[in-house]
Amino acid sequence: MIQVHYFTFNAFSENTYILADHTKECVIIDPGCFAEREKNSLKKFIEEKDLKVKLLLNTHCHIDHVLGNQFIKNTYKVPLWIHALEEAPLRSVQVYAPIYGMPEYEPAEPDHFISEKDAIYFGESSLQVLFVPGHSIGHLAFYSAKDKFCINGDVLFNGSIGRTDLPGGNYNILMNSIFNTMYALPDDTVVYCGHGDPTTIGKEKKFNPFCAIEV
Repeated sequence: MIQVHYFTFNAFSENTYILADHTKECVIIDPGCFAEREKNSLKKFIEEKDLKVKLLLNTHCHIDHVLGNQFIKNTYKVPLWIHALEEAPLRSVQVYAPIYGMPEYEPAEPDHFISEKDAIYFGESSLQVLFVPGHSIGHLAFYSAKDKFCINGDVLFNGSIGRTDLPGGNYNILMNSIFNTMYALPDDTVVYCGHGDPTTIGKEKKFNPFCAIEV
């Protein structure tokens, strides 16, 4: 069984995820840790749980989700996996990070490109890769059918949806990702979001004011 742990980091209140199974192997998704206290908090948790970091994943590469990429790469000597379409957004962060008061941002190079045809393996667990663009051009989500959860970044939120006014965003494409990919998951799937509290597919189908459907 995969255990999902998350931390809320940086000025954007971004959720960073650690997924681990009984083997103690884990993956880190969207490390938003930027301040030293945030980095230390994440590192302390991994040390106390005796976890072995195997992989670093980004759902997408907006600034709030990648601030800790290079810290994770340096500390745990693991590769960074992203969708190929997110390479340009990732590289652009170093250009605009100073505008957000983050001139100390350390850019990280991607090591491998993944798509919806791939799967993620760690320990004795696996994650299915879902392609869910709209908030960002190459946005991915990571789904465990066995453990009934999905790490969906900024696609679907508890009572809301991802914004589409940033470069690479597209409202119609986002809604297609929600209706045809996210809503194809079972209603009891727990959705772990890039910001805010978790939700479920069933709840959002019924009550989300932006994308509720008749069920």
